Amino acid sequence: MKRFSLLGLCLFSVLTALAQTTLQHPDQFLGYTVGKRFTPHHRVLAYAEYVARTLPTRVKLLPYGTTYEGRQLMAVVVASEKNMSQLDEIRTAHLQRIGLGSTSAASAKTSSPQPPIAWLSYNVHGNEAISSEAFMLVLHDLLNSTNAVSQKILANAVVVLDPGLNPDGHDRYVNWYNQMSGVNPDPTPMAREHSEPWPGGRYTHYLFDPNRDWAWQTQEITQQRMALYQQWMPHLHGDFHEMGPESPYYFAPSAKPYHEDITPWQREFQQIIGKYNTRYFDKNGWLYFTRENFDLFYPSYGDTWPTYNGAIGMTFEQGGGGRAGLAYRKNDGDTLTLRERIDHHLAASFATLESVADRPADIVKNFNSFFEKSQTNPNGEFKSYVIKTANDDGRIVALRKLLDNNQIRYGLAGKSQKLIGFNYQNQKNESVSIENNDLVISAYQPKSTLLKILFEPKSVMEDSVTYDITSWCIPYAYGLKAYGLKEKLSPALYANAAGQASSNTPSAGPKPYAYLVRWQSGQDVRFLAGLLKNKVRVRVAERTFSQDNQRFEPGTLIITRAGNERLGDRFYQILQQEAAKSSIRLIPATTGFVSEGADFGSGSVFSLKNPRVAVIAGDVTSPTSMGEVWHYFDQDLDYPITLLDANAFANAALQEIDVLILPQGYNYGKMLNDRALMKLKDWVQAGGKLIVMERVTSFFVDKADFGLKRKDEKSEARKEKTDKKQAADLDETLKQYGEREREAVSEETPGSVYRVDLDRTHPLAFGYQNGYFALVQNVYDYDFLKDGWNVGYLKKDNYVAGFVGKNAKSKLNNTLLYGVQELGRGSIVYMMDNPLFRGFWYNGKLLFGNAVFMVGN
Repeated sequence: MKRFSLLGLCLFSVLTALAQTTLQHPDQFLGYTVGKRFTPHHRVLAYAEYVARTLPTRVKLLPYGTTYEGRQLMAVVVASEKNMSQLDEIRTAHLQRIGLGSTSAASAKTSSPQPPIAWLSYNVHGNEAISSEAFMLVLHDLLNSTNAVSQKILANAVVVLDPGLNPDGHDRYVNWYNQMSGVNPDPTPMAREHSEPWPGGRYTHYLFDPNRDWAWQTQEITQQRMALYQQWMPHLHGDFHEMGPESPYYFAPSAKPYHEDITPWQREFQQIIGKYNTRYFDKNGWLYFTRENFDLFYPSYGDTWPTYNGAIGMTFEQGGGGRAGLAYRKNDGDTLTLRERIDHHLAASFATLESVADRPADIVKNFNSFFEKSQTNPNGEFKSYVIKTANDDGRIVALRKLLDNNQIRYGLAGKSQKLIGFNYQNQKNESVSIENNDLVISAYQPKSTLLKILFEPKSVMEDSVTYDITSWCIPYAYGLKAYGLKEKLSPALYANAAGQASSNTPSAGPKPYAYLVRWQSGQDVRFLAGLLKNKVRVRVAERTFSQDNQRFEPGTLIITRAGNERLGDRFYQILQQEAAKSSIRLIPATTGFVSEGADFGSGSVFSLKNPRVAVIAGDVTSPTSMGEVWHYFDQDLDYPITLLDANAFANAALQEIDVLILPQGYNYGKMLNDRALMKLKDWVQAGGKLIVMERVTSFFVDKADFGLKRKDEKSEARKEKTDKKQAADLDETLKQYGEREREAVSEETPGSVYRVDLDRTHPLAFGYQNGYFALVQNVYDYDFLKDGWNVGYLKKDNYVAGFVGKNAKSKLNNTLLYGVQELGRGSIVYMMDNPLFRGFWYNGKLLFGNAVFMVGN
C-alpha cells in the first residue's frame, strides 16, 4: 500500500503537525493514530470543539440540532481571520444577492465581500465511516499556516464542514466494529468483522437512507440540516461516500443522465473538479474512475439537490464501506487499509477546495446568474402552478410543509379567473377555474429550477441506465388536483409557514349529535389513530351520504356522543386536541338523520377497532422497508407498533396482535416455511389481518388457501408466436455481453408512475375521489384474484411517467397491484407497490392507513 503523499502539492498531514505546534494533530488529541481505529461521533465533535476553542478567530461551530437518539449535529466554519470577522455580513449579503435574504436582491450591498462558500458533507451513510475520520484531518490541515494550499483556500473562500450527517448510523457501525475487532485487524473477507449484522450502520434511526431525503425531508436530521444549509446556500457542495471494497475511487464528472436543467457552467465545473482531483490522484498513483454509475438526475441526493439549488454538486466515492473495516484483502491480493481510504478522501477534499479557490469570481458570478435567471426567465413550459384547495385540507397542509422546507414560495390566487392549463390527472390541456383560495406557485422565484424539477410531469432522460427512481412528480405523489399554466400568475399573498386547516373544534354551548371528518389524506389517518389510541369510538360510513346540503364520501368518520359517554368531558378535549394536532376540520352534525344515503345508526355505518399492530423486523426484511413502516406508525401516526424479530416468529403469540405487516425483504425463505404459512393461515382465519408487501407476496403465490396466482403463461393468447415475436426472441438470445447492464434494465421499472384503477367502494380505496397514482418499482405479472377483491390494478393504458423497460411494459398491463382476500374471519391485503416508499409518496399514507384501520371491519 502506498501512503498518502502530495509532496510538491504541499499537503502532508503528519508533517504539518510538526510545523504547527499551537494546534494538536488529531493523533495527539485522540491518543491514537487516525486510521488505527474508528472514532465515535462524540469524539469527532470533541476535536472540532477543541479546535474552535484554540483558534476562535478562524473557526466557528454551528450546532444545528440533535438526532432521534440524542446525538449532536454540528457544522464547522473555517475562514481567514478577515472573513471570519465579517462572516454574518458575508452570509446575509450572499442571500440577498440571490433573492433569499430578508431584503430584495436589488437592495443588497454590492460592496459587501462575496467569497464563494464551499460546503463538504461527510458520513451521510453511517457505516461509510472514513468520512468523519477524514474530516478531522481536513480541519487540521486547513488551519496550517505554513501550508500554501490551505492559505490559498481560506484567502479566497469560506469553508463549511459537516463532520457527520448521520451520527446514529455512524455510532451503530463504529460501536459494533470496535467490539468485533481484535488487537490486529483481520483482512480475511470471511472474518466476522467484515459481516455487519442487520440493519447495518448505513441508515438513520428509523432506517431511512438519508442520502435520498434531501428534497423530501422526512427525517428530522434532514430537516435540521436543510434549515442550516439554506441559511448559507453554498456555491459548491461535496458529498463524501464509500462503495464496495473492490472498487477504487470515484469523483466527478458524473455519469449520464444529467438532468436537462443542469446549466452549462455546472457541467463545465464537473470537468474542472475532475481535473483537479486527477492531478492529486495521479501524483500518488491511485486508481480512480469518472463518468460511471453516479448520475445527476434523481432530485433528492446530496449532489443533485444542491445542483438544482444553483451549486456545483458532486459525489465522492471511496472503495470500502462497512465491509472493509480496518483492513480488507481484495480479490487482487492487495490489502485495503482504513488509513488509505481516509487519505483518498483527504486528498479529494483539498483538490475540490483548491478548484474553488482558483476561480472565486467565476463561481460567484455564475451562481448569482443562476438565481437571476430563475427570477426573471425561469426554465420550463409552465410559469405558474395552481393547486385546488377545496375540501383538501390534509394534502394542502402536507404540500405547504414540503414547499416551506425547500423555501419554495407560494400564495393564494386572490381572485377568480379562468385560464388554460395542463391537468396533471388526465395529462390534458383544458380550462381551469381558479378560485380565490387556490394555491398558486409562481415560477418567477429564486427556487424556480427546483420547483420545475419537482413538479415536472415527465422528466427528460438522456440515458435509461440510472441509479434511482425516474419519476417523482409532486402532484402525483401528493394526490393533488394540480395544473401547470404557461401564464405568469402573481399570488396575492406569499405564505412562509405551513398553514393549518381551520378547525371547527368543539365549543361551549349545545353539543352536536356527532362530528364528521372527511377521509382523504394522511392527516386524517393520524387523527383517527389519535382517537383510537385514546379509546374514542369511531364509526365509518361505507357509502356516500348527504346532510345539510353537503356530500360525504365513503370513509367519512362519524364520531357520535353515543358510545363515548364513558369519557365525559374528556371526549370533547380529546377531539379538540387531536383535531389541532392533525390540522383536521371537524364538521358538526346536529342529527343522525341524513337526506340521502344511510343514517348514522345504519348497518352500513361500521365501528372501527383499536388494532394491535406488529411488523416483522430483522434480517429477512429490507431495513428501509421495515423502517418506513416503523416511522409511519411512530412519527406520522404516533400509534403503537410492535417490532417482531423474524427469528422469534415461530414462537410468537399471534393472538396478541390484530394486524401483522410483512415488509419488503429478500430472505423470507428461512421464515416462511410451510409450518409458518400454516400458522399465518390459522391466525388469519381466526380474525387476524395480514398485510403482505412487494416481493414478499411471491411466497404466497400458488400456495394452498392463498389466492395469489401468476398469470397463466399457457393460455392460447400467449402461446401463439408471430414472426415478430420470434425475431424478438432471437435478438434476446443473441444479445451482446457489453450491453448486459442495458439489457438488465429492459426487464425493470426503476420507479415509474402509473394511474391505478380503483374499486373506490372497497375500504382499501376509501378517500380516493381524485384517483391514485402509484410509484411502481417492480414487475410482478400477477393475475387478478378469483376469490377476493381486486381493489387496485393496472390496465393497458395506465402508464404516466418514468422509465419502463421494453420487456417490462407488457407485464404491467392488466395486472393486480392491490388486492384483498377474505379468509375465515380475517383478511389478507396484498400490496405489490409500497405506498410508504421513502416516506415521501404522501398520498400512499392514506392507502396504508386504509389497510390497517379500514379493511376487515
